[in-house]
Amino acid sequence: MAQQLTAQRVTLISLGVDDLERSGTFYKALGWQAAEELPEVRFYRLKGLMLGLISIDALSADQGQPRAGLGKGAMTLAQNYRSPAEVDTAFAAAVAAGATVLKQPDQAYWGGYSGYFADPDSHVWEIAHNPFWPLDAEGYLAEERS
Repeated sequence: MAQQLTAQRVTLISLGVDDLERSGTFYKALGWQAAEELPEVRFYRLKGLMLGLISIDALSADQGQPRAGLGKGAMTLAQNYRSPAEVDTAFAAAVAAGATVLKQPDQAYWGGYSGYFADPDSHVWEIAHNPFWPLDAEGYLAEERS
């Protein structure tokens, strides 16, 4: 009998980048450590998934579409923190590493506290404190809400 796979999951997020070295330096300044570095891609192991920085030309070739066809999907990556003070600290570190400020951290309409920045390749990150989503001891979303 074949094993049933969970459909609602993500195992890899790949971000196309213009300059792999520049992007790697940016994420390293934020404290990220690459698990694997290849000529066209760097992988960062996260809990249960990988984040890949891949050269935009390699991503274009891998997807089989022209480079001009990439980048049409609007999305935001996010990191949650335990408090607004932690958000401010993480946001300041990103700006010091070269992030472009899109929206300074502030009280959010949904009841939390968040701000937005773009990495060197314009990938948008939200840094947030969500009082409705508790974090476990390692800073991941807790399995159960309290």
